[in-house]
Amino acid sequence: MQIKIVRNENGGPAGKLADAELHFGDGLLAGLKLVGFSVWDGRDGGTHVTLPARQYSVNGERRRFILLRTVSDAGSTDMLREAIAQAFAQMSERG
Repeated sequence: MQIKIVRNENGGPAGKLADAELHFGDGLLAGLKLVGFSVWDGRDGGTHVTLPARQYSVNGERRRFILLRTVSDAGSTDMLREAIAQAFAQMSERG
C-alpha cells in the first residue's frame, strides 16, 4: 500500500491542507485506491487527519458515519492517521 498526498491548492475549505489516498499494489485490492482522507490544520499547531465518512441528519442534527472501521484493534485507525500525517510532513519538507 502507498499513501499519496494531494495538496489542497484551491484554498477551501479553510484549514484543509491536503487530501490523501491509499493506493493498493498487491492482493485483492491491487490497482484500486481508497479516497476520502483529509489532512487539516490542527488546533495544537500540528495536523489532524480525518477518515472517509458520510454525513447524515437525525432530527436536524448533523452526524458523521465513518466508513473505515477497526475489526478488533481500536488503535488501528490511529496508526493509519499517523502514517498519513507523516506522508504529508515528508511531502511538505520536499516542497
